[in-house]
Amino acid sequence: MRAIAALLVFILCSPVFAGDTPAPDGAKVYFINLNDGDSVTSPFVVQFGLSGMGVAPAGTEKDNTGHHHIFIDRPPLGEGAEDADLLENGVFTDDNHRHFGGGQTEVMLDLPSGTHTLQLVLGDQFHVPHNPPVASDVITITVE
Repeated sequence: MRAIAALLVFILCSPVFAGDTPAPDGAKVYFINLNDGDSVTSPFVVQFGLSGMGVAPAGTEKDNTGHHHIFIDRPPLGEGAEDADLLENGVFTDDNHRHFGGGQTEVMLDLPSGTHTLQLVLGDQFHVPHNPPVASDVITITVE
């Protein structure tokens, strides 16, 4: 029983759950090739820009680095129902949260016709947003 309790304390106190990886002042993530209001034809390329920090694969422990996530068709970071958990424990994976833990800086997205929102969010080695979060503005695009 003590071993289980000790393991639980270790897990709950580990950096994975801390959500306290610092972001340098002025760090920004942004879309290189898309702007708010753009129309695209699916599939389309999304290029991720980053300034003030470097890109490193998930699991890499190096100051002032992170990897990209793209939020699709969901509220802006900080406004979603699950965001308190996400900011503490990391970005989960589903259709609205895509991971680029290999250090990728672009993706080919295939979205259905219609209006969609996109936001880039940088995550630390454990997929947890930095403190303060490094996130782009939300853009709205139309897929024709």
